[in-house]
Amino acid sequence: MIRKSLFSGRVARSVLTVGAIMAMAAPFMLPTAHAQGAPTVIRDSEIEAILQDWTSPLVAAAGLEPGSVNFIIVQDSDINAFVAGGANIFIYTGLIEKTKNPGELIGVIAHELGHIRGGHLIRTREAMENASYESILGMVLGVGAAILSGDGGAAAAVSTGAQAQAMRRFLSFSRAQESSADQSALDEFNQAQMNPEGFMSFMQTLESQELLPASQQSAYMRSHPMTRDRIAAIESGVNKSPYKNKPLPAEWDEQHARFLAKLIGFISPGKVAWEYDDRDQSLHARYARTIAAYRESRVDQSLKMMDQLLAEEPNNPYFHELKGQMLMDYGRLDAAETSLRRAVELAPKAPLIRILYAHTLIENSRNGQNKADVTEAISQLNRAQRDESRSPRIHRLLATAYGYLGQESEAQLHLAEEAVLQRRYKDAKRLAQTASGAMKHGSRSWLRAQDILSYISTVEKNKDKDG
Repeated sequence: MIRKSLFSGRVARSVLTVGAIMAMAAPFMLPTAHAQGAPTVIRDSEIEAILQDWTSPLVAAAGLEPGSVNFIIVQDSDINAFVAGGANIFIYTGLIEKTKNPGELIGVIAHELGHIRGGHLIRTREAMENASYESILGMVLGVGAAILSGDGGAAAAVSTGAQAQAMRRFLSFSRAQESSADQSALDEFNQAQMNPEGFMSFMQTLESQELLPASQQSAYMRSHPMTRDRIAAIESGVNKSPYKNKPLPAEWDEQHARFLAKLIGFISPGKVAWEYDDRDQSLHARYARTIAAYRESRVDQSLKMMDQLLAEEPNNPYFHELKGQMLMDYGRLDAAETSLRRAVELAPKAPLIRILYAHTLIENSRNGQNKADVTEAISQLNRAQRDESRSPRIHRLLATAYGYLGQESEAQLHLAEEAVLQRRYKDAKRLAQTASGAMKHGSRSWLRAQDILSYISTVEKNKDKDG
């Protein structure tokens, strides 16, 4: 869904010099355009929290810090998952929709954790360490600016073959590395005392693709080639596991059903009636229907359905988040503020909710006339940034807020930060230089501008060195 821009006046004049204004939405961040064949990063607080909860024992077993692994959902019908830019696991919606239960999705994640644990992706980490998730996806797929800009024409020009070739260059592993990641996954399951059967069943599902021509195989198969020996080793490891028959927590099945319903509701609202007929009164089915009503702009119906869900789970932060997003899109900003404030109270460690709340405060500040709302938005964004250091959206919102307060150099600094994350280094350099010239020498912001300039200088030197 295309969002109207909140950027106007003083900041908008600066923004227009560095590129198109970014469309914003939450729980999902949808692009201004989406061409067939151009995958899109989408973010959702609820889904990411569920994945963190499910996999925290495996992350610990892999020797990684709790919360150090990021899960990024990619809107694409292909079956795929990969690690890039550090401890960032990208999971395609096509893969999620293919899983029959939580254990299968957890198994895929355990395998990807094995690649992180084995250091198999160290060669890509340096090049991507200061990039946004959108930029990382663009680099991996070799489509760069098409992913970032939502340029339908540019994205459509990238063939599936070119994407596959780029992905193999970044993500293809040797048979030894694949086997190592499999064994690491099995070890993680044992250390975490979790049932690994889902890992085996999903890999068996993928194994059937071996008989297909390479052009018809999923991206996961192309970058993670399956062999009979791999399947046999996984089966052997699962059968030896003392936790083979240990059930996963019962509530995980409902969580799995909810986020499948959420994905279908947001991505394919027209399919919801076919997937969840009116006789299905489960909460996840009603969740999907509520989201579909919202995506189809059935205002009164969607809000009524949302209130019914909240009556059942009044302390569910993601229900309050969704209602706040709906109200914001419907132009009911005061009510949206109330819902999102409650969502932040219920989920204080969810940065995406804070970002949406800050967005609403800025929208509701009446072009910056309500300084208290703008100041509160800045506070919320600074707090969110601790956990979302790769978010260009935070910097764009901060640029808007500081522009409303008349602090031009701070606005330009945050536009420079945004440009760095999007790898638009010429824009970042110009903005950082302009901001630096207007700042007090030695101040915290001035030092940050110097850091940006120093980083860009290093990037430029490395580029020259590489020819």
